[in-house]
Amino acid sequence: MKPTALLRRTSARTLLATGLLTSLALTGCSKSEDSSTSDKAAAQQGDSGQQVASPSTGSGPACTLDAYGGKKLDLESATVGFSQSEKEANPFRIAETASIKAEARKRGVELLTANAQSQFSKQISDVQDLIAKGADLLVIAPLNSDGWEPVLRTAAAKHIPIVTVDRKINATACKDYVSFIGSDFVEQGKRAADQMIQATGGTGEIAILLGAAGNNVTTERTKGFTDRIKEKAPGLKVVFQQTGEFAREKGQSVTENLIQSKPGIKGVYAENDEMGLGAVNALKGAGKKPGDVKIVTIDGTRNAVQGIVDGWIHGVIESNPRFGPLAFQTLDTFTRGGEVAQDIVIKDSAYTKANAQSDLGKAY
Repeated sequence: MKPTALLRRTSARTLLATGLLTSLALTGCSKSEDSSTSDKAAAQQGDSGQQVASPSTGSGPACTLDAYGGKKLDLESATVGFSQSEKEANPFRIAETASIKAEARKRGVELLTANAQSQFSKQISDVQDLIAKGADLLVIAPLNSDGWEPVLRTAAAKHIPIVTVDRKINATACKDYVSFIGSDFVEQGKRAADQMIQATGGTGEIAILLGAAGNNVTTERTKGFTDRIKEKAPGLKVVFQQTGEFAREKGQSVTENLIQSKPGIKGVYAENDEMGLGAVNALKGAGKKPGDVKIVTIDGTRNAVQGIVDGWIHGVIESNPRFGPLAFQTLDTFTRGGEVAQDIVIKDSAYTKANAQSDLGKAY
């Protein structure tokens, strides 16, 4: 019997047990049992849970227990380890962790958690520790894409299935890990570029606040944005690129330098909301008015969507962090012997001046 300190079921309601090779529409998590800020965030999801954009039935490479090498398992009697990558000062990470915890609690699954505090070496040791503590399954939100070989070797030796969320690892699906669940980051960059083109009229000088180095999110969001700009708006010139490390304070300091070096800058593309909000602080400090510099960001946090309402941000491309239901449904289907997709791409919406006020409650 599980110790009383472990997570318990709080709802008899379960997800519809359809296969993951059909389009799923998964609702948000149930309300938590305590009053912590993060669990309240999970409870406020409303109708903004993740939906699968692809694969459709019969498309894309799949993974099974036989192909991966493992044994059938009842998820409800298993222990799941969750490794969070970053400090939970970022609303994306708060919502992500809250969603995982809430879904585990709803399903009555024992959950072990660890937070790497934005230190990759710690995340590697965290996951090794989760395995040592008896995790049968792993859900990992990777800090970096490279450097996972020690974990993969240990997990393979114990036949522990791994699902990664939000960021990919540079390894082989259905061999080193089962599935990746996340957004199409190249497409996010393209959609952000479309918003920037619309905001600026397709001409002028713009800047990019790059995300942290070493992961596929930064690389792909940059590629999508710059490729679309070259294709659709050659008169829009990227004259400044510098990492803001996905952090508000860094985004602010980089934008302060940007304003000094490029006073005529027309737009700023921030590869997450926190950097974009840092840019807003820098513009306010420089005496700029809302709309003087067009800002487009990616994530969908409440503060960023409010920034649209207030006129400081032009648009936000959503990146939905509520992975709990889809991650556990993937594990459940897989451990029962079913087939799951190796790449499970979720749908992301967008916030603009037209819907920011009405859809503010969907933000996290």
